[in-house]
Amino acid sequence: MKVLEAPFVQGFMRMADDGWQQGWHERNGGNLSYRICTGEIESVKEALCTDGEWRPIGTAVPELAGEYFLVTGSGKFFRNVLRDPEDSICILKVDETGEQYQIQWGLIHGGRPTSELPSHLMNHAVKKELTNGAYRVIYHAHTTNVIALTFVLPLSDEVFTRQLWEMATECPVVFPDGVGVVPWMVPGGRDIAVATSELMKKYDVAIWAHHGIFCAGPDFDITFGLAHTVEKSAEILVKTLSIRPDKLQTITPEDFRALAKDFKVTLPERFLCQLPTT
Repeated sequence: MKVLEAPFVQGFMRMADDGWQQGWHERNGGNLSYRICTGEIESVKEALCTDGEWRPIGTAVPELAGEYFLVTGSGKFFRNVLRDPEDSICILKVDETGEQYQIQWGLIHGGRPTSELPSHLMNHAVKKELTNGAYRVIYHAHTTNVIALTFVLPLSDEVFTRQLWEMATECPVVFPDGVGVVPWMVPGGRDIAVATSELMKKYDVAIWAHHGIFCAGPDFDITFGLAHTVEKSAEILVKTLSIRPDKLQTITPEDFRALAKDFKVTLPERFLCQLPTT
């Protein structure tokens, strides 16, 4: 099968374009990666090139040794993924030590995978272990309203989770574990990768202060839907705060407990207690 005809590649490209259409990927902003299933990689193996240079990942992920990933390229524009995928994305393989990668398809005019590759792979490793291999997608987007809130809300998991939950009834159902918050760090380095991977042990969403959102999920639809839900809730909160600084009414802790009971989700009590004033 040709790489561009493979369903997993088609799904990847669609998600990249969905993010572009939302306005979350100005210029070369954001990145997306997918841990490819064995059957999927076998279906395109004849199209792969295995004599390329092995390059350092920048961290060690022995849990991912021998795995294949579909990844957006560093400096590449999400708006071009559908138009020119062979120049915008790549399939890479992690070596047997988990310390190097080799590009085996894509980026035909040169280049490297996303500069956030260490963050992606470290978090793939965390989610692979925690979900017994079920999670395969990592997505980073510059979601406008989430970024705006990181300038005006305390950078705490409790405040962000509660505020986002209150803005839309489906939020506690879509992300019942809450969201984590990473203070501002230099993008692309090991420090932000480590900080995010610690949060990913508890959450499917990490908010990078003044930078964007970082999400994990089992497939493209669920992961994109998660990011979309968080950003829509943030948009509602931004609009609410622009009207008046306090809410006349909201969803209460008792309401959340009733919601959790009916929808059979577990909401951590620490997100339902009295929060600091914003």
